[in-house]
Amino acid sequence: MKKFLTILYCLMFLTACASSDKPVINDEDKTAEMLYTEAYNYLEKTSYQKAAETFDKVEMEHPYSKWSTKSKLMSAYSYYKDEKYDDAIASLDRFIRLHPGNKDIAYAYYLKGVCYYDQISTSKKEQSASKDAYETFNQVITMFPSSEYAKDAKAKMALIEDHLAGHEMSVGRYYLENKEYISALNRFSLVTDNYQTTAQIEEALYREVEIYTILGLTEEALKKERILTSNYPDSKWAKLAQSLVAKE
Repeated sequence: MKKFLTILYCLMFLTACASSDKPVINDEDKTAEMLYTEAYNYLEKTSYQKAAETFDKVEMEHPYSKWSTKSKLMSAYSYYKDEKYDDAIASLDRFIRLHPGNKDIAYAYYLKGVCYYDQISTSKKEQSASKDAYETFNQVITMFPSSEYAKDAKAKMALIEDHLAGHEMSVGRYYLENKEYISALNRFSLVTDNYQTTAQIEEALYREVEIYTILGLTEEALKKERILTSNYPDSKWAKLAQSLVAKE
């Protein structure tokens, strides 16, 4: 009996081992769907680089499958999550060029804008990133005004405008402190001409009044003071402008 139980145990063990052994599938034998699922699993595990590489493999090895189109966009998203923004943008540009009528095309434009947007505070080229993000988000709201991404794109554009205006104000103040009045005036005027809905507009108008007063251009100073006071009567900058022109 003991010998029988030993043999039975061995048979059960061998059967369990046999059932747990799964056939190994080589990469070249994997279907497009298998590769896509593998890539998606990498993405869920936050292995973004592996996910991007595997999504790219779907496109390269199965270019005519339905999974290839999906993979282009998912590859871009994986690169974005990995903060490989240039690679993400390149993937998105390829998707946009090859699939302009795809149901996810609005998202492709939106994600491209987000790739630029996320570089505004982290890149040395943040001003170019701001402008690229602004242009791309503008494409979203112009081309896809009814899409679910339009509202957020518009909100981000407003933040970008304020950021760009703030940059011009910083440069203008630098020139003003160094008594480079014309250069400073050009920067402040750029804000009053192009960023009228931003939080920077009140100070920009005041700085124009200030510089015109310094340069002895009284009429121009009064003109800008009237615009500031008329539009922002309770602003501290309006009160400062009024006191400046009153001295003239």
